[in-house]
Amino acid sequence: MVGRVRRLLGTVAMGVAVVVLSTGPAAPAAAAHRAAPKTPPAGVDITGVGLTEPLRLRADTSPTHVVAVIDQVSWFGRTGQTKGPTPADLGPKYTVVVLAGDVPKQTYDLYPLAKGGPRAYRPAKQPDSRKTNAGWFLGRLNMSETLRTAGVPLERQFDTVSGGVGGGERVIPEEALNPARDIDDAIGELQRLLLLNVGVMLVITFGLAGIALLIRRRTR
Repeated sequence: MVGRVRRLLGTVAMGVAVVVLSTGPAAPAAAAHRAAPKTPPAGVDITGVGLTEPLRLRADTSPTHVVAVIDQVSWFGRTGQTKGPTPADLGPKYTVVVLAGDVPKQTYDLYPLAKGGPRAYRPAKQPDSRKTNAGWFLGRLNMSETLRTAGVPLERQFDTVSGGVGGGERVIPEEALNPARDIDDAIGELQRLLLLNVGVMLVITFGLAGIALLIRRRTR
């Protein structure tokens, strides 16, 4: 009798163990899978001069424009310049708010037509309440074109072709990239300068010779 009870308890214990091993790990894994947060799509809102309502760009509908606008501000360092240009030199301001889904995360003020090149300002107070340092930054040279193609009412800028960190490249006339012509011009200018110097020296020499001859005649 005791042996049967022991065998029965052993069978029940084995069955419980099998159930726990088969269902226990799967349940937490499934729960973790269900609880894993999904990364919200990025987006930007733009307000400023000429925009009667915010320009709302989202990654699912305008991925190229969203990436291009975020690229204008994503490279800024922890600290920027404490003082920016005078208000008269800044030109029109456009505020860009970077979002994760519908939640504002960061905000920047962009000045694509600032005198001396595009500028950007990062306020110390950010939408997500994170701590950051307020500062001014040099913007990319293609800032104006990036905003224009995204929908901001700006005139087309023909002198910018690309932008690097804190700057970019400007279109240079093809003839300005001809080193042979530059060398020829430099040599020609040098020759003209030498001829001018030779002419001056000849004038001075003949003048001195004439004065010496005149003095010699008078002293005879």
